[in-house]
Amino acid sequence: MMRSLHTIAILIALLLCGPSAWAQATPGNTFSGIPADSTGGTATKAPDQGRAKPKFRSAEDGWLDMSGFLDERFGFLPVVIPITEPATGYGAGLGLAFVDKPFVGGEAGYNRPNITVVGGLWTENNSWGALVGDSRYWLDDRLQSTAGIVYFSVNLDFYGIGDDPVLRDHPLRYNLEPKGGLLRGKYRLGKTRVWAGLGYAFWRTRVSFDAPAETPRIPDFERDSDVGGIMPTLVFDSRDNVFTPNRGTYVEVTAGLYSQLLGGDESFQSVQLVVLEFIPILSSVYLGLRGDGTANFGDCPFYMLPYISLRGAAMMRYQGEQVAQVEAELRWQFWKRLSLLGFVGYGGAWNDFERLENTQTVVAGGPGFRYELAREYGIHAGVDFAFGPDDWAFYVQVGNAWPRF
Repeated sequence: MMRSLHTIAILIALLLCGPSAWAQATPGNTFSGIPADSTGGTATKAPDQGRAKPKFRSAEDGWLDMSGFLDERFGFLPVVIPITEPATGYGAGLGLAFVDKPFVGGEAGYNRPNITVVGGLWTENNSWGALVGDSRYWLDDRLQSTAGIVYFSVNLDFYGIGDDPVLRDHPLRYNLEPKGGLLRGKYRLGKTRVWAGLGYAFWRTRVSFDAPAETPRIPDFERDSDVGGIMPTLVFDSRDNVFTPNRGTYVEVTAGLYSQLLGGDESFQSVQLVVLEFIPILSSVYLGLRGDGTANFGDCPFYMLPYISLRGAAMMRYQGEQVAQVEAELRWQFWKRLSLLGFVGYGGAWNDFERLENTQTVVAGGPGFRYELAREYGIHAGVDFAFGPDDWAFYVQVGNAWPRF
């Protein structure tokens, strides 16, 4: 479900979309300056030579393309996301994603889009949620503001922190009901690709555990917990596109400083490092590499502890005081707008326990496909099929599986 929040977008009959499904492009109705081939690069918009621009197809090749619709003042991507998160079961996310500023061929790391998302979701185990989020650029792209509000009720199984031999086969059922928000600002340092930022987050979470049926004398447990803190951030970003990068580097270091003075119940700290690298191997083959690690210190609530987040690993199933993971993805845009990809990842979670096994590791991976849904925005969309240690799942993706805006 958390992955769906980061990748909220649409899959519109990708396998059925081709020139035969739309009016064919005619000579003279193409846009000058757009490459004739479709090798995944971010195209530069050019004048349409006086002709009305199609909203839902490309004048270049006649295929489905939402660039023209997104160019409209109120253009949006409708959100229809099947959810197959192993931890919550099948469900769907619905909503709207507004992208109101196209790329205009600027230098890599500049000319980022403004994005506003409104949506909600529900799954078969009665987990549900709603969210509103906005990422916007100001002062000639030198200042970025990010704001979000969420309200969720998520039903999960608690397997313990670490490899607990009892909870491994008999997890406890619990509910998390967080509500709160985030406000963050980032400022570009000089003419570099380095950003410095500071954010504030506050969450009030109701935690409810159901007592096992075989222990009738043990009552159900419920309590409210507040978390408030500031998050200084340092970012380097040279990606050529925030949706489906073909080249570039993204590095982010974030510290979380949570305390009672900032509105929380407990004091604790966290540090996270994220590194993404995108490398063009051939004209139509692209390699993506991801590495990240998180460490927590102090009296951190269990639901705030990091967990292994790989496609194919259940959400919050493998938690630890320290978590590190790596993932590789190879994408081949083999024909026109269509791409095939394969991915594999490895993650580990560690705890400073003395009596319990303090290390958990996960290997997960699988295949996927993409369709170039909005060429002028660099948006590719599709599905990933992931196989992990517990079950398999599929994930609807819009852009890369590691979104950073």
